[in-house]
Amino acid sequence: MKENILIRPMTEADYDKVYELWMTIKGFGIRSIDDSAEGVGRFIRRNPTTSMVALDGDRVVGAILCGHDGRRGCFYHVCVHADYRKHGIGKAMAVACMRALQAEQINKVSLIAFKSNEVGNRFWKSVGWTFREDLNYYDFTLNDANITKFNQ
Repeated sequence: MKENILIRPMTEADYDKVYELWMTIKGFGIRSIDDSAEGVGRFIRRNPTTSMVALDGDRVVGAILCGHDGRRGCFYHVCVHADYRKHGIGKAMAVACMRALQAEQINKVSLIAFKSNEVGNRFWKSVGWTFREDLNYYDFTLNDANITKFNQ
C-alpha cells in the first residue's frame, strides 16, 4: 500500500471530507437523503466500527460505508480518489471492513456495483469477489424525495 496512508473507522466528523471525495468520483451516485450528513450519521451510529476511511495526512483519499443487519454485511459507496488508485488502498479498506464485520460475527458480505462501473467491477473481480449470476436484485422506493444524482 502507498506509504503514509492510514486506514481507520469512519466517524461522523469525517462526513465533509468524505463528501468532498465523493464529488471527485466521475459517475458516482449520491442520494439526496441517504447520503446527506444526517443520513450518513444515522448509518455510522448504527454501524460505529465497520465503515472505513483512508487518510493521507488529514485528506480523505478513500472511503467505504459498511454495515450489517446482524446476518450479512454490505459495502456502499466504495471509492478511492483517482490519484491514489492501484496502490492497495481499496483492498486495505475492504479487508479492514471485513475484519470489523467478522469481529461482530458477520460471516458474509455483499456489495452492488453498477454495470457501467468498469473500474469497480474489474477491481472486485481481481480481489476475489464472486460475481453472482444466480439472482436478481430488486429495489422498492419508500421515499421519492431520496433522489440519486450522478457526478459528471
